[in-house]
Amino acid sequence: MYDYSQLEALCAVIRTGSFDAAAAQLGVTQSAISQRIKQLEERVGTVLVKRGQPCTGTDAGLKLATHTDQVRLMEKALEFEPSGSERHTPVRIAVNADSLATWLLPALAEHDYFLYDLIIDDQDHSADWLRAGEVAAAVTGHPGPVQGCDSHALGSMRYFATASPDYMARHMPNGPTPEAFERAPAMTFNDKDRLQTDWAKGIAGRPVNLPKHRLASSQGFVEAAGFGLGWGMNPESLSRDALSSGKLVEVAPNAPMDVPLYWQVSRITADPLRPLTKSVMRSAREALIQH
Repeated sequence: MYDYSQLEALCAVIRTGSFDAAAAQLGVTQSAISQRIKQLEERVGTVLVKRGQPCTGTDAGLKLATHTDQVRLMEKALEFEPSGSERHTPVRIAVNADSLATWLLPALAEHDYFLYDLIIDDQDHSADWLRAGEVAAAVTGHPGPVQGCDSHALGSMRYFATASPDYMARHMPNGPTPEAFERAPAMTFNDKDRLQTDWAKGIAGRPVNLPKHRLASSQGFVEAAGFGLGWGMNPESLSRDALSSGKLVEVAPNAPMDVPLYWQVSRITADPLRPLTKSVMRSAREALIQH
């Protein structure tokens, strides 16, 4: 059996990024946190926390912290609170940035007894966090289900390739030809983001090598396109007003890209997360394309 106070200390250090902040959160001294982490590391026989600014969990530390959070969720379902536990229950979720920026937050806000730890990752990679056992649920582009998880279809997020009228006049006066794609700057969220590459390949009829700005912000994509920085795939809900006003135009008219999304949740914590799952499904039905 693990000491619950030691597990609480580990979770708090990983969640807050420092021993001092963890001590303040748990209402104990910094030396008490250090001692609990040391004792836990001796108990499991490996380092659990990488000391630094900020402190982060090792692979073993993250897995043990995730397991602790899962136990908390199951205890909440049983309406059993161990002595000294926090009122709020942490839950770690992997989600793509565009879902977070458009439709997911209202669903999360319906449940004020959770403390959310949101891991932002591309929808094509968010399921990897489930496979590694590091999150309890994920919004993902994979229908799955990931082993040990339940998968729920959410609908499709519709994207439009958008740019400013001036950008199109400067960089694509003859439209989105393969040659124009390979000269004109595009935008990408990060190296995992394939939306622009995949859409351009479909329009060009062949693979194209896109010059790209890296811009890790959903709202920033829309604003940057409006300023003529580059073209990018923007969710319909974020770009609708700019398209209606003429601030943005479609790079290729009537060529949206629909990306199916799924809510996958670990079966271990599916029951205590059931109310959250219902909220996520309802919010998705209202915001996403239903086929």
